[in-house]
Amino acid sequence: MAGIIISVVLLIFALTTVAMGVHIVPQGEEWIVQRLGRYHETLLPGLRFIIPYIDSINYRITTKDIILDIQEQEVITHDNALILVNAIAFIKVTDSTKAVYGVENYIEAIRNMIMTTLRSIVGEMELDHALSKREMIKTRLKASVADEAMDWGLTVKSVEIQDIKPSPSMQRAMELQAAAERERKAMVTRAEGEKQAMILTAEARLESAKRDAEAQITLADASSQAIGKVTGALGGNELPALFLLGEKYVANLGKLAESNNAKTLLLPADLQNALRGLFRHS
Repeated sequence: MAGIIISVVLLIFALTTVAMGVHIVPQGEEWIVQRLGRYHETLLPGLRFIIPYIDSINYRITTKDIILDIQEQEVITHDNALILVNAIAFIKVTDSTKAVYGVENYIEAIRNMIMTTLRSIVGEMELDHALSKREMIKTRLKASVADEAMDWGLTVKSVEIQDIKPSPSMQRAMELQAAAERERKAMVTRAEGEKQAMILTAEARLESAKRDAEAQITLADASSQAIGKVTGALGGNELPALFLLGEKYVANLGKLAESNNAKTLLLPADLQNALRGLFRHS
């Protein structure tokens, strides 16, 4: 009976020992083996063997791409504006040994590194520049964390800025500023329109005045030429001229008398002398 018990115990021990020494590493993982507390080897995917009780599997590292969510954080820009930024990073473990022994927790380490670097990059920029330059921020961020990540056995494959926006208070301030700017532009546009209208009106008055002056000059020249021709035709005899003037004078008085609005007929005081002079010369 004792022999059977010992046999069963030995069988169980043997099976346990074999189970401890034989392992199947799944695809997409690497296992870190320590021998007596020190790093011994890295088990790649497939059927692998270790020495039971001496070797131990302490870390199981995924070699798949890791999606790392960078939580939203507040950042103060160079012009003292408060904005909210969050990102997402895609990393991959390329050296399991460095990832395990190079840093305490490589996931948290790279997350904090990206957050700190992102805050530093955005903090050097003006608000408008930060909101419109996502590609530049992404490029600088990836380049800044790549060297440190390599020391930890990591490769930063990509970093994407998910969202970058002003804080709620800053958004309200920007909306008020935009409304004020639109009002200012509207006032400038109205002022420019009024200015152009005044300029066009002044130019129209100036052109009208120039044309009136030209017309008066033309009339004056015509009158001068007419007077010169009449004077040349009459010579020294003034009787024809007086006769013409008297004739026009009498015709205008006749029109005045025919007007419906005329209530009183006005005759010149020297009419008798004018007529007497005409008869005397005749």
